[in-house]
Amino acid sequence: MALPVQKPAGISKPIETKPEISDPRHPVARLAELHEEAEETARLANLLGRSIHLAIALPVLAAATLVAGRVDWPQTVAWSLFTIGASIAVVIAYRRAIGRPFERAVLKSFSQDLNAILVFAGFAWGAGAFLALPADANIALVVLFAAVPGTAVAVLLRERESVFLFLAPVAALASFACVLRPLAGGALDAAFVLIACIAVAASAVFADSRLSRGTELPAWADLT
Repeated sequence: MALPVQKPAGISKPIETKPEISDPRHPVARLAELHEEAEETARLANLLGRSIHLAIALPVLAAATLVAGRVDWPQTVAWSLFTIGASIAVVIAYRRAIGRPFERAVLKSFSQDLNAILVFAGFAWGAGAFLALPADANIALVVLFAAVPGTAVAVLLRERESVFLFLAPVAALASFACVLRPLAGGALDAAFVLIACIAVAASAVFADSRLSRGTELPAWADLT
């Protein structure tokens, strides 16, 4: 006679648990990932669109500097070639990417190219402290020479990293020129150049943090 089979005590049907939000398979986690991708794509697309304004602004600012500086034409031509070369590089990178402005791979490649161009543009502009400013330049002209293009980059591109990449070589070369060339103000000019560049960089950081807070979404964990 067969005996009935009894289930061992304490064994019950396993309880199915829902995946945690941190699990990439979770719908909310996937939604967060898609949102981050869309946000990055929009940011890079905006950077692409604004970059052409920088390509226009650099020669305009260079022309204003040359008018104010009134230096010899060989130095003028050399510095003009540097700044125009930086603008042309921005235009070339822009034209390569503008045909596919919403492809992340293309936009990321453009962003990397632009970063390299901004470093070159910073060195090109900073060389103007040796080539485009007169030796008797007053402190106001020297400070404006260093701070105005950095401010233009901050306003036009609205990217903190872009400001740093451009402004660092400008600040270094301009301050070196004040002491090594030297310019009329010497070390005092160099100190004011560094203070002005730090102020522009700090303003870019502050503006970027405010923008980030304004567009930040609530934590995904709070939505469930």
